[in-house]
Order: sequence, then C-alpha cells, then structure tokens
Amino acid sequence: MQIAGVDIYVNHPVLHLGATDWVPLSLALDTAPAASCDTHVAVRVRPQRGLIKVRLFAPPDDPQTEGPDAEFITVFDGSLLLPDGRIAVGDVEQLTRFVRRVGDRGQFNVRVAVNAPGPDASAIDIIITSPSK
Repeated sequence: MQIAGVDIYVNHPVLHLGATDWVPLSLALDTAPAASCDTHVAVRVRPQRGLIKVRLFAPPDDPQTEGPDAEFITVFDGSLLLPDGRIAVGDVEQLTRFVRRVGDRGQFNVRVAVNAPGPDASAIDIIITSPSK
C-alpha cells in the first residue's frame, strides 16, 4: 500500500534515503546504481532533466491495493537503522527533503527499486517493513 509520494528535483546524480540524521561521509556511490551503510542508501538518479518520482510503500492490508511497480529493478534490499522511526528522502545538497514516520525506532527491512538502474533512474519505489512482519 502506498503511504507517501514526493517528486524531487536534483542537481546532482545522487538521492539519499534513510535516517533523518546526517549521511555519513563514508557512504560512497562510485559507479554503482546504489550504495548503503547501516542508516542510509544512496541511489544514482537522472539529474537536472525533470523531477525524480519517489513512492513509499508499506505492506498492504488489502491485496487489492496498489503496490510497487513490478517492472522496477531492485538496487538495494536490506535493513536500515531508523533511530527515530522516520525515513528521510532528499537530494545531496539538502535543498529538498521529505520525512515520513514509518514506525517505532529500530531496524527496518527496506527494498529500493528503480525504473532504470544508474544515471537514467527517474522513479524510485521504497518498500519498508518492520523486521517482525
């Protein structure tokens, strides 16, 4: 079930998502479509050519509800520590930032999928669940 969505304009080819605190300087994307640490994921996206569509999903209560795009390609599937139970999505310059509460503080299972891995990504689906689900 989609619980949030935002369109973000980015000047640089990287979008960050994860904890609401600062992204560690050690999180280097290099040439990969995504990179992660224990609290954040950096995703390579298409800069300066339009908005990046980001959708946030939680497990559906009703199987008939809209889910993430099945044709998107997963670039990250793992756990993230969200110390305050909120996930933040924003550009690397921190000009645009979206924050959404997803539960209590702790570890969350997160899957990040994009429409085109690498520098042409213009849409991102984030699927988040608590580890107990």
